Amino acid sequence: MERKNLASLYTKSFRDNWDLPLFSDYEGETFFYKDVALSIQTIKSVFSNVGIAKGDKIAIYGRNSSNWGKIFLACASYGVIAVPILPDFKPDNVHNIVNHSGAMFLFAARSLYSTLNIDEMPSLKGVIAIEDFAILKAIDENLQNFTSQGLNLMKDGHIDREAFEFEPVDSDEMMILSYTSGSSGFSKGVMIPVRSVFSNVIFAQDHMPLKSGDKIVSFLPMAHVFGLLFEYLFPVSVGCHITFLNKMPSPQVLIKSFQQIKPRLILSVPLVIEKIYKKSLLPTIQKPAIKIMLGIPGINKLLHKKINAKLIETFGGNFHEIVIGGAALSSEVETFFRKIGFQFTIGYGMTECGPLISYAAWSETQPLSAGKLVDRMEIRIESEDPYKIVGEIQVKGDNVMLGYFNNDEANKNTFTEDGWFRTGDLGIIDHNNFVYIKGRSKNMLLGPSGQNIYPEELEARLSNLPYVAECVVVQRENKLVALVFPDKDGMHTNNIDENALNTIMADNRKNFNHHVAQYEQLSKIEIVNEEFEKTPKKNIKRFLYS
Repeated sequence: MERKNLASLYTKSFRDNWDLPLFSDYEGETFFYKDVALSIQTIKSVFSNVGIAKGDKIAIYGRNSSNWGKIFLACASYGVIAVPILPDFKPDNVHNIVNHSGAMFLFAARSLYSTLNIDEMPSLKGVIAIEDFAILKAIDENLQNFTSQGLNLMKDGHIDREAFEFEPVDSDEMMILSYTSGSSGFSKGVMIPVRSVFSNVIFAQDHMPLKSGDKIVSFLPMAHVFGLLFEYLFPVSVGCHITFLNKMPSPQVLIKSFQQIKPRLILSVPLVIEKIYKKSLLPTIQKPAIKIMLGIPGINKLLHKKINAKLIETFGGNFHEIVIGGAALSSEVETFFRKIGFQFTIGYGMTECGPLISYAAWSETQPLSAGKLVDRMEIRIESEDPYKIVGEIQVKGDNVMLGYFNNDEANKNTFTEDGWFRTGDLGIIDHNNFVYIKGRSKNMLLGPSGQNIYPEELEARLSNLPYVAECVVVQRENKLVALVFPDKDGMHTNNIDENALNTIMADNRKNFNHHVAQYEQLSKIEIVNEEFEKTPKKNIKRFLYS
């Protein structure tokens, strides 16, 4: 079967790998391709019988798991739009996303559902538990009875290999509605079409060497397209076995899982790699004797080989390469990895491109680049000389989103008059279309597990707290710090001295952290004595303080 569309990829993969394992929950149950096929058909039959039509929206709210994967594939096969929601989002964020998207059903982890107020989401017709597909909320008794009976068929039903297939969906139809933020007033639902997913998946098939039976560890959030595409949708398309790490991916947990599972391809964000580097390598290479030997020609090459071998073993010893994306890797770490010959590469992308913009295999990439422009995409730099003068990176092609859902103003600002997508990032290219990112005009920060952090949202919340006149949220040593210029007039009026101000700011931090996701919490509030320097438009010059 040729790769004529996304449905054909998955139909072929399921039929070819019918008796092989597809999903495992870490230290839990394993499901074969045929098991997942039955689950997909069962969920689709429930969709049909409760009145869900193609183009309707289903929200998924939980950590990575086999059942999360089954639900998403059922949506893809049926033509339903999946609305993945980060498990870190607070209840108000989830209410806002469900309402903004118009989702009809919500699949939620029980522990997360217990924090929600169902009355705040009037569009929902029902809520189903991700863990066991039990009905948590239904609008009437008949719906509840039918759904319960239907989902129980997953355990006892049967499906024929040759009869199983994914239903084709038009390439320009929306497949995923991805919210990188849930806050009211900041919501941007990225409409990712089938063509974007198809283009990303077949690029990965052509350039990333995975094959049937290879193992993958899924630890990046599936509610973000980087993890969704390359730890999940791509591996499924070629017959891989995916283990879902349904717990917080600390370096210790990751290293243990890598050494047990021995994945063939590893996707990561810089923070995870940098933490492992600092924990596993830095203590060794900073020893005085090792430092001396690293400076001796000949001996240093032997040491580099030994260090590389140790690092490879740390990641399981079986990977072809590690693909790093989401933010810039520390130049110190990148330089050292290249020096020892470590098999890693850096890609560039964003949710709006589903996600890939550039990538090159570890053996082909150029130092300090973010890879080469991917297939079916075009790139231009908004500058007089794109090879030497930094300008905004703009792209167009199959990977690019349809736009932001119900947000005409954002769409107008994001696309040029001649149809190019404005990434908001700054860079140059070379004559081989390798991309070199020189800065980010967008202010997004990256959380510990790849979550997007938008400092403007945090600053808007912080500015409403007592005695905060101006503030800037920055990232220092992978922790969030709020720089605050206090309300000196208010302090004077109320006789607030320095000690009292420190107490107030400590209370502000506690209050703030109570209302945001864990990865958005502040490690400290730092008082500054002068107003922040600003542009003529009165925007704070953020780059001076980061």
